[in-house]
Order: sequence, then structure tokens, then C-alpha cells
Amino acid sequence: MYVDYVGLRVTNLTKSLRFFQRGLGLHVARRGTMWHGGIWVLLEDPISHQHIELNWYPKKSKYATPFVAGEGLDHIGVRVSNVTSAGRQLRAAGAKRVEEFRDRGKVVVAYYEGPDGLWVELILSPTV
Repeated sequence: MYVDYVGLRVTNLTKSLRFFQRGLGLHVARRGTMWHGGIWVLLEDPISHQHIELNWYPKKSKYATPFVAGEGLDHIGVRVSNVTSAGRQLRAAGAKRVEEFRDRGKVVVAYYEGPDGLWVELILSPTV
């Protein structure tokens, strides 16, 4: 048994795809339509080959229920070689900076909020 992917419910698929593709550099691996009219898009990280699935449900679907961002998912952790430049990339994709931590003036960890209130943690990892 192993974890294959994490599924995230999104309210605006186009906006979320732009964020994850431009902001995090993920690529569409597969996509499809669910039996009830929803759409799923499986994204893959080209370096780690980890997956995130974005799930969008039409308003009339029984699965399109209200949710509070952050109640079930705390954040997605991403290792980067430069937190500051990765943060600029996320901001250009529509994210806003929530918090950052510095060590000797260098940003080592930063949190950004993307579509639907999902948080992304950028972690300094010079070996990336």
C-alpha cells in the first residue's frame, strides 16, 4: 500500500490550474470527467513525480458542498532552492504571502495562500 495522490476540491478549476502550473511548475498528467459532471485533473511534479488531483464539482452536484479552507488540509510543502524567487513565482500566479521566516537575513520558510485558501509552504533546500 502507498499514497498515490492528494485530492483537493477547488471552486475555480481554471484559476487553480494556473496557480499550480505557473506557481509550482506542476504538469497535467491526466484529466477526466466524473459520472456526475465533475472534472478531475491529475497534476504531477516533474522532479519528485508526486501527484495532486484537483477536483471541481458543478454547483448542482451533491459533492459541491460548502467547505472551510484549511479545515482538512493544512498545507502543501514544497522544497525549493530559493524561497524568495519561488515566492515571486507564486505571487505572479495569484498567491499572496501569509508569513515568512528568516535565518541570517535569508528566507528559509514562507507560506503563501493560493486559490480557495489553500496554503503552500516553501522550504529552503539548497539541494533541489
